[in-house]
Amino acid sequence: MIIFDTTLRDGEQSPGASLTIREKILIAKQLARLNVDVIEAGFPIASSGDFQAVKQIAQNVQGPIICGLARAMNKDIDQCWEAIRNSKKPRIHTFIATSQIHLEQKLRKSKEQVIQMTVDAVKYAKRYCSDIEFSPEDASRTDIDYMCDVIRAAIRAGATTINIPDTVGYAVPEEFGRRIKYVKDKIPETEGVILSVHCHNDLGNAVANSLAGVKNGATQVECCINGIGERAGNAATEEIIMNLATRGEYYKTKLNINLKELYNTSRLVSNLTGIDVQRNKAIVGKNAFAHESGIHQHGIIQNRETYEIMRPEDVGWVGENLVIGKHSGRHAITNILRETGYEFNDGQIEQITNKVKELADKEKSIEKDDVIAIANDITHQLTDDETIVRMIEMSVMTGNITTPTASVKLQIEGKTKIGTGVGVGPVDAVSNAIKNTIQDVMGKKLRLAEYNLKAITGGTDALARVAIKMEDENGNIFRADGVNEDVIRASANALIKGINKAISYNENINKPTSDKDIHDKIICGNDVQVSK
Repeated sequence: MIIFDTTLRDGEQSPGASLTIREKILIAKQLARLNVDVIEAGFPIASSGDFQAVKQIAQNVQGPIICGLARAMNKDIDQCWEAIRNSKKPRIHTFIATSQIHLEQKLRKSKEQVIQMTVDAVKYAKRYCSDIEFSPEDASRTDIDYMCDVIRAAIRAGATTINIPDTVGYAVPEEFGRRIKYVKDKIPETEGVILSVHCHNDLGNAVANSLAGVKNGATQVECCINGIGERAGNAATEEIIMNLATRGEYYKTKLNINLKELYNTSRLVSNLTGIDVQRNKAIVGKNAFAHESGIHQHGIIQNRETYEIMRPEDVGWVGENLVIGKHSGRHAITNILRETGYEFNDGQIEQITNKVKELADKEKSIEKDDVIAIANDITHQLTDDETIVRMIEMSVMTGNITTPTASVKLQIEGKTKIGTGVGVGPVDAVSNAIKNTIQDVMGKKLRLAEYNLKAITGGTDALARVAIKMEDENGNIFRADGVNEDVIRASANALIKGINKAISYNENINKPTSDKDIHDKIICGNDVQVSK
């Protein structure tokens, strides 16, 4: 069974889950440790950043096939190939919608025109590499015989993988399984290609539909770590894998996956996207192997198999209470980070170690999650080029009969500025003080669209992680986070990061420096979106 992970493409389309190039490379390398067969690294024509991320993954990640997505258009396929060409195992994945509603309302094309576009796109992609995947978008709402006509044309044009996507999560398991079987029975040519499924979770059926596809002949499953993705998400990679591993005899499949990396992969994706894993999430949730009922506890003590069909260690679940103190050295911290999928240079390790020791000196008990939170904060640090605004000093006054008031001293493009603000609480006051101080350098108004506060570990001295989304007047979203033992400082750090991202974005978008930059803004702009 081929595991095709699309966390970096479809998963990143989760609202608020955008990743930097460095973060994408970290996840791609962890997916390689997990030993997935295919990594769909991105949609290269969507933006210059996505193009660069796919290109660097193709250059630096060994093992899996590196795949890029492209619409059935020559310019998309050209851009996709430029991004993946340096991979030892490149794949171009092209697609076009086939359901009646998409033909009429989106493409405004006839059925015959779409078949011709399919043939042209596959043949054009075949000029670049031999491994070509084709998807009839919105397949589960497509007339099944017409879908077979499109698939047959794609195979004859040279497609080596045919993917059947339930793009809007409309299918139910029995129905979807029948669709896969119909394709195999109706099109003898599918015997010579990989038959894939790609299911969304709008009705909560993504994993069940995917497994129904496997049971009826699919040999590849497309999925995302933690089930992230458009809208309600995609089939969860860890759930697909453990179903196939635990019930291998039923599905008659074999996997090449390193199961012990599942938990680490889940946590890395959660930390870098800022999307938490629900406690009762199958396989990787905090409660997945927890037992509170006395009857269950007694059974587990006697024999874990009484209530566990998987062992925690099988998926790399080792608990999260590894205590680090002020005497812990960089080797212990490096080991924790490496096991969790992070890679840092010596300078960054030194930063993380110093922050850990600083916290420990304040009599805080440091746990594994604290170390990872600090590492995540370092990962999200902006470069000098991106840092226009720096926090120098901050003070806040609040109380039960006092209007929360804050004052800040900021360094803005090398100049020191002081500002004040009031709010309904101390965080709101700091936010207003910062916005009042930087308004002269902001080309567009910013608003705080989302604010989330989480205590990393328990206790009143818990390390706080603040994740925010800021939105400018054009609807651009900038995600940032801050980590600190003080909630207000963590909030201020996140706000400053978000502001810097917005300023840097606006400066770059308004100052093309070469013909290539201008081309990127026209051809690879942020207006290209896909939901396959």
